[in-house]
Amino acid sequence: MDKSREIFGNKIANSTYKKALRSKKKFIRTLGDDLNTDYPIGIKTNPILGPAMGVKEILLEKTDETLDTQKGIIVGNIRMGFGHYRISMAIASAANHLGYIPYWFDLHSFQNSLGGRVIAHLNKLYSLGSRLSQKYKLFNKFYWDPLNSEGFRKLNYNAQDQKISELMAPVFKNIPRDMPCVATHVWPAQAALHAGLTNVLNVIPDNWPMALHLAEGSKHTVQTPSSYFGYKTLNGMAKKTLKPIPEGEIFEVGHYIDHEIVSNLEADSQKRMDRLRSEKALRVLLTIGGAGAQRSIFVKIIKNILPRIKKGKAVLFINVGDHEKMWNQLSLDIPELLEITTLHKNDWQDTLNFSHQAIQGDVSGVHCFCNDDIYAAVYSTNLLLRASDILVTKPSELAFYPVPKLMIKRVGGHEAWGAIRAAEIGDGTIECDTQDKIEQMLNLLLHEKGIIKMMVENILKAHKIGTYNGAYRVIELLTGEKK
Repeated sequence: MDKSREIFGNKIANSTYKKALRSKKKFIRTLGDDLNTDYPIGIKTNPILGPAMGVKEILLEKTDETLDTQKGIIVGNIRMGFGHYRISMAIASAANHLGYIPYWFDLHSFQNSLGGRVIAHLNKLYSLGSRLSQKYKLFNKFYWDPLNSEGFRKLNYNAQDQKISELMAPVFKNIPRDMPCVATHVWPAQAALHAGLTNVLNVIPDNWPMALHLAEGSKHTVQTPSSYFGYKTLNGMAKKTLKPIPEGEIFEVGHYIDHEIVSNLEADSQKRMDRLRSEKALRVLLTIGGAGAQRSIFVKIIKNILPRIKKGKAVLFINVGDHEKMWNQLSLDIPELLEITTLHKNDWQDTLNFSHQAIQGDVSGVHCFCNDDIYAAVYSTNLLLRASDILVTKPSELAFYPVPKLMIKRVGGHEAWGAIRAAEIGDGTIECDTQDKIEQMLNLLLHEKGIIKMMVENILKAHKIGTYNGAYRVIELLTGEKK
């Protein structure tokens, strides 16, 4: 069945189908055609994630090592911001803990393939849109926010996406058809199915139901009950009521969190409570994306915290990922940062050592982390989360992590529902969508210790009922083994 003509028994208009065909042909015409290319498969151990969680990368070149088809799991992903990589790390961590070998399969990294070039092109457009949305209110109000919350929501969008993802299928040609494949972005899931893989699980990241994330033929997982009902009924994906996703094809599993974070959750929560009781400096973690969409917000947050840091009442962690230019820009915006900040740059062992020290003992001052290696860039936040008392983040994938969170303004309408989920569980604030609201909430968190205490207690309550066990459940669904 052509997945662009019918989705879960819901027929797609012929005009939409023709538009999807035109989009596919345009990419072939402008970026090349590799649909008949036979890509070899090779393996190498990832230098950052290998020691941490046994991750091996799949390459499109011959190597001495081959796939372990008995214990191997393909973790299909793309780099689009840090979010999909972070969810992949959570899935890989759970797979490794449960005795499997996670094979990292990043379609975006395969720039010699047509699919990789298509993803790079679309990612560039998305990053541009994110920046413009934060710079121009009218653009955000009338185009970007509606596109992210309603445009990507429609079933017609999925029909068009399916045609484009056919261009990403050739790189799967030499993956065994029955090998388990979990995808943390819909394109690897769709591409794997187009290539003929038979055991595909599609990990849906967002808490706002969007047809963008559908990959018919795979199992689907979501993180929350509200998301389950929305996706199950394809709610809002067309003007009429649609046929639902069939039984056994979508599951609510809980939040996708790394084994290293979940297994240490109680101990880390106790350390937060101890810091509150002893009135030690509170640790604030800022994660700043490379698009720089919210730089002005972070500048004001840093300026707000600096007086407390100088008095020894706060500690600031800043992760700019693999975007050193963001640190340079922050330094220009706040010149005194250069004088008081310890820069941890391109030294993974140094980051590991500092994170361990911060988790186990006392730290002070401002620490900025920057690493050109994308895996180190993303995983640095995971390490620092365990040592932090407050995470300042937009309500994207980090909204689901078990750490007290201050939710700042979203980038894209779909993210609003991540903040709603965190606020309802009680491990994060409501979305603070203006600078005044952000500063008010930050001051409350830093001065009224009872708020962080409440969040920590709510994290522990959620943990007891398995709220943060989604990554383990994904692997169990994929493999059919309950562990």
